[in-house]
Amino acid sequence: MQSQPHDDVLHRFLLPRAGVRGALVRLGSCWREVAGRAEYPPTLRTCLGEALAASALLTGNIKLDGSLSIELKSSSALRLLFAECSDQGHLRGLARWNEPLPEPLALDALADAVLAITLGNVERGQRYQGLVELRHAGLAESLENYFVQSEQLPARILLAANAEHAVGLMLQKMPDEGGHAAAADDDAWNRVVHLTATLGPEELIATPADALLYRLYHEESARLIDTRSLAFGCSCSRERVTSMLRSLGRDEVEAALAARGDEIEVVCEFCAQRYAFDRIDAEHLLSEGAVPGAPDTAQ
Repeated sequence: MQSQPHDDVLHRFLLPRAGVRGALVRLGSCWREVAGRAEYPPTLRTCLGEALAASALLTGNIKLDGSLSIELKSSSALRLLFAECSDQGHLRGLARWNEPLPEPLALDALADAVLAITLGNVERGQRYQGLVELRHAGLAESLENYFVQSEQLPARILLAANAEHAVGLMLQKMPDEGGHAAAADDDAWNRVVHLTATLGPEELIATPADALLYRLYHEESARLIDTRSLAFGCSCSRERVTSMLRSLGRDEVEAALAARGDEIEVVCEFCAQRYAFDRIDAEHLLSEGAVPGAPDTAQ
C-alpha cells in the first residue's frame, strides 16, 4: 500500500551520481488557508499556488535570514501577485486583480509586468532584490532563466497547484569542482532533465516525496538530506502597523481619525488580524516621531 504524501513540508535531496541538488515542496493546509482568503478565479488561484510553492522552494538551498518573497506587479487585470516564505517556514500570499482576467493567464503577456525576488530582513534594513525577466507564460520557466543568469548554473523547476495542494520541485546542477562523480559525466544534467520531463502536474501533486524521488532518480542514488516543516503565518504586528501609521505623518493620521469617528482600524490582508487605534493611541505614536524605512504592513 502506497503511503500518503505529507503536507506542508520542504524536502532537500541530492542526486550524487548526477551532481545535482534539489528541493521538493508540498503545501496542503497552509495553501488552503491562503487560497481561502478571497474568491480567486481558478486560473489565478493556480498561479498564486505556484508562486507560494515557489517561495518556499527557493529557500531550500540558501541560508535565509528574514524572508524570501516573489512579487509580480502589472498595469493589467492581474495587478499584484505576492508570495512569501520566512526563515521560520511561515508562508503567506495574496493576489489583487480586476475582471475580466485573460484566459489563459500568461505572465509574459501582462502589460508593464515586473517580477521581483526579494530576500532579507526588513527590520534590520538588509534587503536584496533581483528582477526576473518574464520571457515565458509560466512562472517556473521564468524562474529557471533567473537562476541561469544570476548563478550561471542550470536549474529545472516544476510547479503545480489545484484547490487542495500546491507543489514544487527544483533541481540545480552543482558546480563542476571534481567532488562528485558527475564532474566527469558530461551527460548527467541532461539525463536528469529528461527523467524530470516524464513527470506530469497530477503525478507531482499526488506522489509522496520518497516515492517520487525513487521513481524518477533511483539510478542517480537519490538521497533525502532533511525535511523542514512549513505553515501558514503572517509577520504583521501592532508594532509594524504603528510604524506604518507613523510614516504617514500627522496630517494623514488626523484625517483618518476624523473620517472614522476617532478610531483607525487596520486589517491585515494576509491574515485578517485587526488593529485598532483611538485618538490617544494615535497621539502617542505620533509623538514618538517618524521612523525611517518603516515597513508596509502588506509586506
